[in-house]
Amino acid sequence: MRVLIVFATREGHTHRIADHIAEAVRRRGYEPHVVDAAATGDDFDLGGHAAAILAASVHLGTHEREMKRFIRQHREALQSMPSAFISVSMSAVRAADPTRDPDDREQATRDVVDMMEELFQETGWRPDRKRPVAGALMYTKYNFLVRWIMKRIAREQGGSTDTSRDHIYTDWGTLDRFVGEFMVHLDEAAAA
Repeated sequence: MRVLIVFATREGHTHRIADHIAEAVRRRGYEPHVVDAAATGDDFDLGGHAAAILAASVHLGTHEREMKRFIRQHREALQSMPSAFISVSMSAVRAADPTRDPDDREQATRDVVDMMEELFQETGWRPDRKRPVAGALMYTKYNFLVRWIMKRIAREQGGSTDTSRDHIYTDWGTLDRFVGEFMVHLDEAAAA
């Protein structure tokens, strides 16, 4: 069975996450089909897929517009199959960091939930499963202005300010567990 994996990204880290998900799906005996939401047109067909996993990065507090467009165009098909959503953000980094102030972690958790809920309200889609995932500071991919802004934000929030390299905060083990749980859900749906 084919599992559709759609991603939306700016600097490429969410594409890397989608490829990682594809490997986990393949290990479970399914055939992954990885697609960039920005490359899909009106004629893209979800037919032939047993399930869908969507992953989108967050910038300036909102998910990528390409993902919103994709969901709006394919909402009915997505609702009719097992589906999952992965929200990739730096807020998820703050929410998951046990060394942070508990109030800051709580606020970051609320921010992540609010951003996902905004996407679901805007598109009318409700996935079966959802998960926030820590993103990355892709300093080497940013232009000068974005690098400067992200460095300031990172400094204020206790992140790395070394702009000579990228900083990956994604917990791959947590992502693998989420995908594994979703695949069990898919197995159960297929057996029903």
